[in-house]
Amino acid sequence: EMDGYQATEYIRSEEVEETRTIPIIALSASALPEDRARCLQVGMNDHIAKPINLNVLQKVLAAY
Repeated sequence: EMDGYQATEYIRSEEVEETRTIPIIALSASALPEDRARCLQVGMNDHIAKPINLNVLQKVLAAY
């Protein structure tokens, strides 16, 4: 089993070449700046903190 960080690292790895460009957006209750930074560091495209703001969700999804 993998957490979201491990799954992202695997998807972005060279082992899975055809999936490296798939957008990955974290949805997490962890809203600290360092949580967002870690998501981006492992290869996620963006991070949305809970509770979900529909305007933010729409904006982020539209970007991808």
